[in-house]
Amino acid sequence: MAFETPIKIKDAVEGIYSRQFLLPAIQREFVWSADQIEVLFDSLMRDYPIGSFLFWYVPKQNTRDYEYYEFIRNYSELDARHNPKANINGNDDIVTVLDGQQRLTALYIGLKGTYAYKLPRKRVGNPAAYPQRKLYLNLRGKTEESDKEYDFRFLTKEEAEIKNDNIYWFEVGNILNYEEYEVNEYLINNEVMTEDKDVSKFANRTLFKLHTIIHKNPVINYYLERSNELDKVLNIFIRVNNGGTRLSYTDLLLSIATSQWQHRDAREEINNFVDMINKFGDGFNFDKDFILKACLVLCDFANIAFKIDNFKKENMLVIEDKWDEVTKAIETAVLLVASLGYNRETLTSHNSIIPIAYFLMKLNNPVNFELSAKYNDNRRIIRSWLVKALLKRVFGAHPENVYRAMRDIINNEPNLELFPIDKVIYRFKGSEKSIIFDDDDIENLFSYKYGQAYTFSALSILYPNLDYRNKFHIDHIFPKSFFKRGSLVKKGIDNQKHEFYMGNFNSLANLQLLEGIPNLEKSDMDFKDWLTKTFPNDQERKDYMKKNYIPDNIDLSFDNFEEFLKERQTLMKRQYENVLK
Repeated sequence: MAFETPIKIKDAVEGIYSRQFLLPAIQREFVWSADQIEVLFDSLMRDYPIGSFLFWYVPKQNTRDYEYYEFIRNYSELDARHNPKANINGNDDIVTVLDGQQRLTALYIGLKGTYAYKLPRKRVGNPAAYPQRKLYLNLRGKTEESDKEYDFRFLTKEEAEIKNDNIYWFEVGNILNYEEYEVNEYLINNEVMTEDKDVSKFANRTLFKLHTIIHKNPVINYYLERSNELDKVLNIFIRVNNGGTRLSYTDLLLSIATSQWQHRDAREEINNFVDMINKFGDGFNFDKDFILKACLVLCDFANIAFKIDNFKKENMLVIEDKWDEVTKAIETAVLLVASLGYNRETLTSHNSIIPIAYFLMKLNNPVNFELSAKYNDNRRIIRSWLVKALLKRVFGAHPENVYRAMRDIINNEPNLELFPIDKVIYRFKGSEKSIIFDDDDIENLFSYKYGQAYTFSALSILYPNLDYRNKFHIDHIFPKSFFKRGSLVKKGIDNQKHEFYMGNFNSLANLQLLEGIPNLEKSDMDFKDWLTKTFPNDQERKDYMKKNYIPDNIDLSFDNFEEFLKERQTLMKRQYENVLK
């Protein structure tokens, strides 16, 4: 295997566009950020080497033996992260990329595609938060960033229309359409040049440099592997992908799975399934690692360590055969956990889903488990186990030990109907995986604060009967807007108390779980005023206070905040002891 004659970037982009260049199924997906693409183009403009490439030549008579994917053309963090499957007609030879996919995709997106990433402070999943952007180059000045020289940026159409003495945005992909003599015409006809000679020289040199790099310089240096032995190609692929953006175990395992399943496309099945369960409830962020780990456990393999040896062909065929059963169990488990109020922010361990899914699969995947009244007791028991397991962080180190033990408990249950929480508690009693709470554990719950991932679990123990399918908020009882220096002064709070107020308003004892509409109505009202206005009836007010652990033996005025926290923590602690000990 030796270097072939290098090709130009324009030729490489055309090869991707015409689908002459494809990706083998063993390739990972595109993972580069917009900034990495900008840096790549800056490197090209500065004549920095961008590394060699490794291509795999597949003659037309062998193209149907493998699975291939196209390059991503228009990337979006929202809904275009996966490579489309290539339609191979078997009439043409193809060239696939074993090493260099990230760089080639970056070149294609920069010259012919788009990149959409989420705007800050916008809601995840909102299409308006992911505007399409193209790559632009400022022809009137260098970048101010220390690690780059040329000002490449992904911009929306509106952003690119901004022009002044120091900014003129040129859409980089347009350079593909220009002959060399047309570069000058563009600079003149579009009034890129200014009265400032240095700016004009920079614009002229920059645009000609870009044209030269794309059209003239053969910068794509590549080896061409012609072997048709998949094992050899896979080994080459593993060896050459040890640098750059490293292959994760999951990338490699998914690659192997894709090549070993016989009747399904593993990559598409797993990607589609991950996308589906991540949309449940308020949204999750499960990944392919989680699915593959769950498959090892739910398929009852003896060895469930997350390593390559456990994804050999024999095991992968078992996973393929049980795929519908396994995914149904995971789907139901995620739906259940979503109905318990968890989401991407509050489910602190994805691994906690796996024992629930295993139990459901052994129950033959009951229909409508997360809603049906016949499973009320099971849901209550699973919720109790889940909250305790998350707060005790039993899935931190060596979760395989938990999986094995819980599989053993479930499989040895003679008449499996209810989640065997008592036997789980007994099995792990006295170990680092115990879900029994002592005094210190309960005291530690009060270290959680507003905005922290474990806070929801800690609060949910106090609200076992809340219907989490409805919208609810983690609410400050005394509104957080009150806890500013100016507000404290206006409300007449003694200066000596300011530090305590500022340091404790986010504490667990000032938080409650409240349905969304009441919370919006409560907003920034004084708590005592809101309580009286919302519950003018004495009995209703007492019911609310009891349900939310509001002390009824003290003044609930804002200037009594310190005593309120102390008394409410006492009530909460009493309930924790009743439930957790």
